[in-house]
Amino acid sequence: MLRGAVAGIAVALTLFASADSPAHAETAAPVRHVVLVGVPGLRWSDVGPATTPHLWGLARRSAIGLLSIRTVGTLTCPGDGWATVSAGARSAAGPYCHRPVGVSPSGTGAVVEDIGPIRRRNAGFGVVGLLGDAVHRAGGRTAAVGTGAALAAADSHGRVDAYAPGVATLPAPEWWARSAATIVDAGAVAGPDRAAAAHRADAAVGTVLARLPADAEVLVAGIADDDRTPHLRVVLATGPASAGRYLGSDSTRRADMVILPDLTATMLARLGVPHPARLIGTPMLPDATRPAPLASAVRDLRAQDVAAQTDRGLIPRFFAAFVVGQLLLYGSAALALRRRWAGRRRARILALTRLTALVAAAVPVSTYLVNLMPWWRGGHPLPALVAGIAVADALIVAVAASGPWRRRVLGPGTVIAGGTAAVLGADLLTGSRLQLNSLMGYSPLVGGRYYGMGNIGFAVLATSTLLAAAGVAQWLEPRHGRRAAVTAVLAMTLTAALLDSWTTWGSDFGGLIAFVPGLATTALLVSGRRVGFLRLQLLRAAGMALVLGMAYLDHLRPPARQTHMGRFFGQLVDGDALPWLERKFTAMVRTFGNPTLLPIVVAAFLFLLLVLHRPGRAGTGGLRLAYDRAPMLRAGLSGAFVTAVVGGAVNDSGIAVPALALAVAVPLALAATVTALQTPEASEPPAPSSPRRNPQPADA
Repeated sequence: MLRGAVAGIAVALTLFASADSPAHAETAAPVRHVVLVGVPGLRWSDVGPATTPHLWGLARRSAIGLLSIRTVGTLTCPGDGWATVSAGARSAAGPYCHRPVGVSPSGTGAVVEDIGPIRRRNAGFGVVGLLGDAVHRAGGRTAAVGTGAALAAADSHGRVDAYAPGVATLPAPEWWARSAATIVDAGAVAGPDRAAAAHRADAAVGTVLARLPADAEVLVAGIADDDRTPHLRVVLATGPASAGRYLGSDSTRRADMVILPDLTATMLARLGVPHPARLIGTPMLPDATRPAPLASAVRDLRAQDVAAQTDRGLIPRFFAAFVVGQLLLYGSAALALRRRWAGRRRARILALTRLTALVAAAVPVSTYLVNLMPWWRGGHPLPALVAGIAVADALIVAVAASGPWRRRVLGPGTVIAGGTAAVLGADLLTGSRLQLNSLMGYSPLVGGRYYGMGNIGFAVLATSTLLAAAGVAQWLEPRHGRRAAVTAVLAMTLTAALLDSWTTWGSDFGGLIAFVPGLATTALLVSGRRVGFLRLQLLRAAGMALVLGMAYLDHLRPPARQTHMGRFFGQLVDGDALPWLERKFTAMVRTFGNPTLLPIVVAAFLFLLLVLHRPGRAGTGGLRLAYDRAPMLRAGLSGAFVTAVVGGAVNDSGIAVPALALAVAVPLALAATVTALQTPEASEPPAPSSPRRNPQPADA
């Protein structure tokens, strides 16, 4: 069975080797001049035909989109934004967030005096000066207007070929024509009077546009935050076939969203400069056609920022309520199962307990399904989001609690688990739209992930898949034999594992490492075999080897087409992976002090051990009864717990992985326990016996 599981994944990896990464559109022929105009703080809510006529007019003939500006901190100051453009990777300005860098004139150009301290500060992050170095190696010249722009345009020695201190002192048009890459600081949109600040920045943009060479391509970007609240910012780009389209990139795999390092990649790509190995961004490309009126497209982009803001504001309260709800569920269930209720009162209490457990288990998938409706477009997005989650949960529970499966021990739980796994799997196949701005997904304001499978989503997907597979195996085994049950488990779990880890879909680096031991544990137990410590370590090592193989195959692609897997393998080969691993390990360790998620782990584990599983004074032993009625439940739970433990150890989200795994698994185990207590053995639907019975699965 172990050989079969590993062989199945190996076959899939062979297919992966011949597969390509997401399609990259062909870029147009190189141009002679590219100009980036940075406007820190600029949002689409600041842009309009009356307040910013130059920006509005430029947007009419440009591709437009949203810019996620997250760098290395919660907020991105202008210095962080300029340093990130310089490096083409997330970087920080450190003390130069609060004061401008020193710039000394040198002939027609200048030297950024503070480039050295900023480069040292970003060791292990981005290589500040990468943009200027790449342009100089290609024989081009750089130009900058303003001190922040000078930091972005300077090479690793701080040199800028042409420099002007501000837009008010712009040189003649000939000055622009001599430089291939020009970066301009048009001033920040900040302060209490945003309309006035936006108007001033728009005037600066108009001055720049009036002096550019006719063949110059223009990028405008709101490269930084302006207060203590992160937002999605403005980005637009001129160029062939740009007008009337949204602007996206392969960095986000979104048709209308890019990240800060994409600005660097775009400038170099448009100039025909080779892609540097340490450049993280990918070129921005016009993608989907936007609504014909510009105003409609801008309203759509503003609404997406509203969605990100609503999601960000609700997350702390949602998880606080989620934790309290879990604790109340465990407390009330312990009381309901321990007390000796009589007659109809007992039946009502058990039915209510099961219903509450199913409602809790359906919460995660409801947070994804709600994004099928555009709740962020109305005038009251927060109530619409909360109501949508409640309605989705109610519908899922109604389906699970009805139908012919409702009286089976694993019936309702299998429906919820299978539905959850199916929703997440379909989401990965269709561009992971449901996880973006989801309470249990990821946010572009946080910038940890823009596509594929996040760590919380992985915990939900893996746990749901393993428990759904156990439910299917429980139904198949008495009808078609143990081999059919094992085959179904492997088919379901391998499919989910590959969807989670394949770079085209989930692109989850740590997911496969954790998933392989869990799915093999479940398959082995369904087959009637034990899972020893040595075998478990071999499974974990197999998962690591498969992930490294995937990373190696990704690394073989050109640098501009690699995902984070391929880049990590390159860092590993070059000996530069240690800082990255240290940051991941530190982030993982810190999560174990999380006051929100730690109570879920502790309470769920104690409830499972002392109430559901242990007979006698501390509990009812109902879970053992559920094991007797549905032996495959033990296999599903064992695999889920193995995956949760390994996933918590190899992901930077740490305790979030076992917390969400338990938040799905324990309510489903509770529902199965209550169903077993409610249903006399004689009333279980009869099933044909297998022609050849193996011993029941043993404990892991």
